[in-house]
This record gives sequence, C-alpha cells and structure tokens, in this order.
Amino acid sequence: MGDLKRTPLRDFHAAHGAKLVDFAGWEMPVQYRSILEEHRAVRRAAGLFDVSHMGEVDVAGPGAAAFLNSLVTNDVRRMFPGRVLYSPMCHPDGGVIDDLLIYMRGPGDYFLCINAGNTPTDLEWIRAGAAGRDVAVTDRSEECALIAVQGPCAAAIVQPLTQANLGLLKYYHFAEGTVAGVRCTISRTGYTGEDGFEFYHAAGEAPALAGALLAAGRPLGLELCGLGARDSLRLEAGFPLYGHELTREISPLAAGLGWTVKLEKEGDFCGRAALAAEKRDGSARKVVFFRTGDRRIVRPETPVAGPDGAAAGRVLSGTLSPMLSEAIGSALVESPCAAGPLRVDVRGSPIDLRLVKPPFVELRKGA
Repeated sequence: MGDLKRTPLRDFHAAHGAKLVDFAGWEMPVQYRSILEEHRAVRRAAGLFDVSHMGEVDVAGPGAAAFLNSLVTNDVRRMFPGRVLYSPMCHPDGGVIDDLLIYMRGPGDYFLCINAGNTPTDLEWIRAGAAGRDVAVTDRSEECALIAVQGPCAAAIVQPLTQANLGLLKYYHFAEGTVAGVRCTISRTGYTGEDGFEFYHAAGEAPALAGALLAAGRPLGLELCGLGARDSLRLEAGFPLYGHELTREISPLAAGLGWTVKLEKEGDFCGRAALAAEKRDGSARKVVFFRTGDRRIVRPETPVAGPDGAAAGRVLSGTLSPMLSEAIGSALVESPCAAGPLRVDVRGSPIDLRLVKPPFVELRKGA
C-alpha cells in the first residue's frame, strides 16, 4: 500500500492494532478488534473515528453566498454564522456530483467538507463554477485533519477537555475552541446518527488530539473505530453513501432527500429544471430501505424481484445490523414496486425484503 495517501493518524492506527485497507486511494483502518464491537460501542457509549481523508475547501468573497446557492440544491441564504448545512450538489440533469456539508463562518466566509473519493472532481466542478465570480476557492485538505467522537457519551468525554460550553452547541452547529490544547472547529455533526462531534484542526496536531480523546474516553467505554463500523452505523441510521444511495444516476428526489431540494429558493441552481420536472412527474426509480429477518447479508448489486418475480431493481447497500442481529440494506427499485413486496435470492435461497423507513434503530442525535 506504498502508493496510498495517508492521514496524519496512520502511525497512530498501526500502533493501536488497526487493520489497514485501501479506501478511495487512502490507507485507512477498516477495524481494530471487531466491527461488531466497535459499532455497539458507538450506540452504547462512544467511538473515535479518523475522517481526515475528507476534503476541506474554503469558499470566500463578496459573491460566496450567491455562488454556493447556485451550486447546491439546499438554500445557503438561510444560513447564519455557526450553522452547518447538508446539501447535494448536482449536474444539470439532476444527477448527484456529491453530497457535502457547508459551514458558514461569517458573511462571505464559508468552508465545505466533501467526500474523500470525490475531492478532485468536486474541486474541478467548484472552481469551474466560480470562474468570473467575486469568490475565491482554496483547497485546505492537505493541511486539515478531522477526528470524530460519536455516541451518547460523546459530550461527557469531550467537555472536560474544552472550555467551550458543549451544552449550548446545537445539532448541525459549530463553534471555534480549544480541545485538549488543540485549536479546533468543533462541529456537532457526524455520520452515525448518534450525538457527537467532529473536530477540524491542523494536521500536525492530530496524534496529540486523538491520544487525549482516547485517554479521556476509555473509562466511559469509548472504542477506536474503523470504516467497517462507520458504514454499518450510517446504514443503520439510514444515511446515504455517495456511490451507493446517491450517484450520477440517482437524484436527491429519487434518494428520498427531497427536503434538501429547495426549488422555491431565490435564484437558479444547477439541476433545478430537471429536479422540478422530476418532482412534477415523479421519479422513475426510488431508493428503499429494508430488513430481512435473516442474518445473511444481501450484497450490493443483488437483483431485486417484484411480486410477480419480474426484475424490479438492485441492492445498493447491505450489511448485518449489530443492534438488530439481522441483515439490512437499501435498494433502487422501479417506482411502481417501491411499496413492495420485494424479494432477493441469496445463494439459492429466496429472502423477502421488509420495507422500513429509516432509521432502523432509535437514535440520540445532538441537542
């Protein structure tokens, strides 16, 4: 894995026994001891994740708000300093380029958190859109690290390490502060569905911050977590993963993210006409979530059949829910089939899919 990119915590992971794998060109920990144990720790106590492979991009200037509002489907103009906004970013035909977080520091001062595997593509798209506008786009990915602490004990773990009053920090809000002596942007966000925080900080400070968080969290049940638990947690929460529930071919409306598409907002945005037509006429296909009552995992790309046995779609994501002890997943199906019943074949055995509205388990999001 010598050609893979490494986060500032690569040696930290190796020293703590992580199994390292290639993820989107990065050498990342997939697990430490057990994916099931790590997943359960996050639901019951807390987990620490290295997400420094994500991209960070500053967008600043007098035209920043108008530019971002034309770039994404959600309404940037409703933001205020300290607010975080989730939004897809679409092609003109409504297909998704990426889903991202937008942070507003102040008037004309924003930064974006974008998916690791999409960072080069996103940057090219964003810079092309910014050309000729009164806005500067700066890639800060190399200098920035990102650590997350997720779980019901997250606030109890982090509060003794900072003078920031975490009780005043609402879900999808952020503040500047110091955590264990490290200057951070403290964000009450995450990808697990649980309460928690994400800490943006200088790359060189990552090992010290991770060590301090681990030492503070161990007595409260915190576990080091890898990509395996991150994926099972996000699917259990019903969160989309780009390349699975969101793709160039799956629009936000088809993915069930209509709440992020603000067709009524001021000004045009990329994909607006196509998404307006899709909302008017209905999506040809829809993303659905399912549980099986069976422990056999339904793998991505498994064909999905409708009630008459005819092809209805395909599985997008599948895993074993450690909290339910059964297989769960998502599928893209033809809209007339979206209410079920649906069935898959797993190694010669038919399995019925019980459609559910996520999350699959009770979650405790931030205050």
